[in-house]
Amino acid sequence: MSQELLTEIVTHLSHSHQQMARIIHAKREVSVRMAQLVDALPDAHPQLNGLPGLLDNSGQVTKSIIAYLNSLADLEEAVAESLTHVMKAMENAGDEE
Repeated sequence: MSQELLTEIVTHLSHSHQQMARIIHAKREVSVRMAQLVDALPDAHPQLNGLPGLLDNSGQVTKSIIAYLNSLADLEEAVAESLTHVMKAMENAGDEE
């Protein structure tokens, strides 16, 4: 692979990872806002339709946080995999010279 092609691939990967990071940042903002709303609830007698409503709402917050953390893990994995391919291609290009 030529150096120009590798540079172009890295540039496209960079843009792709940047967009993934923006999506994850948006998920983070949602998770933070939901946590702030839960924190603002009064400790005594919240109007959430009793215990089932409270459990449902806290479950939704937990799911949102888990989804955010899973997104971070997916992004990290995608970056590592992409960089592995690029490094192998650069190594092969260096061997050919």
